[in-house]
Amino acid sequence: MKLTQKLGLLLATMSIGHRSAAEPPTLINPQKLPTQSGFISGKTTPDKEVKIFMGIPYATPPVGALRWKAPLPAAAWKGVKQCQMPPPSAMQGTPRPFYCWTREFLAPEQPISEDCLYLNVWTAAKQTTEKRPVIVWIHGGGFVSGSGTVSLYDGEQMARKGVVFVTINYRLGVFGFLAHPQLSAENPKHTSGNYGLLDQMQALRWVKQNIAAFGGDSSNVTVAGQSAGAHSICALMVSPLAKGLFSKVIAQSGGVFSFNKEGKFRSLENNEAAGLRLTQQLGLASVEQLRQLPADSLQKMTGRWSVTCDKVVVPDVRTVFEAAAQNDAPLLTGWNLDDGVSFDRFTAAQFQAKIRRQYPDQADSILQIFPAATDAQATESEKLLNQFSFGWHSYSWAREQAKTGKNKVFLYWFTHKPAGEPDFGAFHSAEFSYALHTLHYWNRPFTAWDFQLSEMMSSYWVNFARNGNPNGQTLPPWPAFQLQSPQIMRFGEEVKPNAVPYQAEFKFLDKIF
Repeated sequence: MKLTQKLGLLLATMSIGHRSAAEPPTLINPQKLPTQSGFISGKTTPDKEVKIFMGIPYATPPVGALRWKAPLPAAAWKGVKQCQMPPPSAMQGTPRPFYCWTREFLAPEQPISEDCLYLNVWTAAKQTTEKRPVIVWIHGGGFVSGSGTVSLYDGEQMARKGVVFVTINYRLGVFGFLAHPQLSAENPKHTSGNYGLLDQMQALRWVKQNIAAFGGDSSNVTVAGQSAGAHSICALMVSPLAKGLFSKVIAQSGGVFSFNKEGKFRSLENNEAAGLRLTQQLGLASVEQLRQLPADSLQKMTGRWSVTCDKVVVPDVRTVFEAAAQNDAPLLTGWNLDDGVSFDRFTAAQFQAKIRRQYPDQADSILQIFPAATDAQATESEKLLNQFSFGWHSYSWAREQAKTGKNKVFLYWFTHKPAGEPDFGAFHSAEFSYALHTLHYWNRPFTAWDFQLSEMMSSYWVNFARNGNPNGQTLPPWPAFQLQSPQIMRFGEEVKPNAVPYQAEFKFLDKIF
């Protein structure tokens, strides 16, 4: 780092430290706001109430020799960096609507780049000393797609409700999750594959170090996300490397408490073997040769990319919770009635073969509960198995945290079908626009109840971020999860607590997972 860069970084750091202790409070200037790497400028909403900063670098671009390396802090810069336009999303296939996921759920088609480690901040704070609660949103997309600039993640309304809202990009697919024996060998801890997860941790470090300049409370950070974002948060909650980076957890339709051979978090050995096969298929002798390939060429490589259970970055989830060694925090989690609606259709023979392959010892029992005598029956059983799986993971997470954690747990079940067509029910991803108060970005003929439900859900979420409890004076009471008589908050045609559904099915899934 050049001397001028070091000096700029030092001055910016001193500015942040001085400002946090200054009396009287310092006004937040969206045209010149200090971070530890330098000054940035953003923009405001037309009414000047919300300040928006887009494309703030939180790490050095992970390109060239830094491909498949842990992220480094962002380098210092001179002058004022313009942070007013959406940053590049991580490398992924061209975003195209499919199933129930219309354009509003997808990353922008452009820009997309390997240089993607940026975040966005929305704040309605006027002074740096306000200490507003912070929500850091981790996007979904199966670890291969998505972006912090998906329109339904827009943070303006949450900022108006009193939180500092942050969305992040992290490396995806082969760029974020490739494990390989040679990558493990060059790592002092002899591991590889969790680069996207390490990006998330680096973004959380940036938030801890810089969010006070936006009026946020660095000691009150809620990490929130849906689907792959929730899977990521499950990993963060057990990772020793994430200790102290967050104080509360919101996980929507995701979590990993099973480790069968085709589970989401596969072992380091399995993922290293998959990475080795990739280089062999390409006729390459080393990962250094792989690093020389253009990003577009790498993006075309097929593979199954996800978090690696490597015992270093990510230990075994069950073991950590059973030992009460998780990064303990208040937990709000749940799932949707039709989380499994969009998954593949199976013939009877395909479904039976899949079950026997995945669960050879329990296949006969599973096929009794989830029959597949006909193709139609197989498709319905696959849908139910996926639905129960999402529900089981969320319920298991709530149950294990309630057993060994010291903080309260709140469980929800989203059963409301969004207004309009096509009708996929309360599908996977349907809930987060309600919770983030962004229905106005979604092209559907919403009713008064849709907007009322969104107002209620987003208020619960903000309350939880503020103090670890979603309840508020004007909201229906949401009981904390109790092991002896577990209750769940149902968000449907009315909002009220229910007994946890599917108890018989969940007990059965306990045996096979």
